[in-house]
Amino acid sequence: MKTSKKQKALKILTILKELYPDATCSLTYDSPVQLLVATILSAQCTDERVNKVTPELFARFPDAIALANADRETLETLIRSTGFYRNKAKNIQGACQKIVKDFNGKVPQTMEELLLLSGVARKTANVVLAHAFGINAGVTVDTHVKRLSQRLGLTKATDPVKIEKDLMPLLPQKDWENFSIRIIYHGRQICKARKPNCQDCQLAFLCPSSL
Repeated sequence: MKTSKKQKALKILTILKELYPDATCSLTYDSPVQLLVATILSAQCTDERVNKVTPELFARFPDAIALANADRETLETLIRSTGFYRNKAKNIQGACQKIVKDFNGKVPQTMEELLLLSGVARKTANVVLAHAFGINAGVTVDTHVKRLSQRLGLTKATDPVKIEKDLMPLLPQKDWENFSIRIIYHGRQICKARKPNCQDCQLAFLCPSSL
């Protein structure tokens, strides 16, 4: 009997939960605004590198008010090693200024409001909502989720928003972020971009791309 795409997605989710039972967001933060900033910094950068930068950044500028009023050059210097630092500094400051002006200094808790902030697209908003507020508004699609979802035959889309729309109906809403985090772990450890380790992959029997 042919397995439906939804049945396959649920099997993948079950296996990933067994493989990575303690998987969680690997960014270090103490508040929703710090998670927001760390997630913006993680674009085109590893979480490991971001976690080396944020302790000093948050010691100097711990909240939205401090970040909104920060000297731009100082901000750029502190985040320089994460890449694209000028644009990231501009977005972080713009987002924090809007948070202070329109949301009383607190990160908003809806997708619609988060998307109004500079530098925030659905990926960042999903991470913040799920890990800062426990709200599963969608499936976070980063490079790992994109690659593995395509390889596993869960989507043919290449646009992150379309991939997210393909994945959401296949999984229980309570597991949307759960799925993303574990797929990211699997992408880092097994299903790497250049050389996937199909021999040791527990998902190989479900994967049309398995070698």
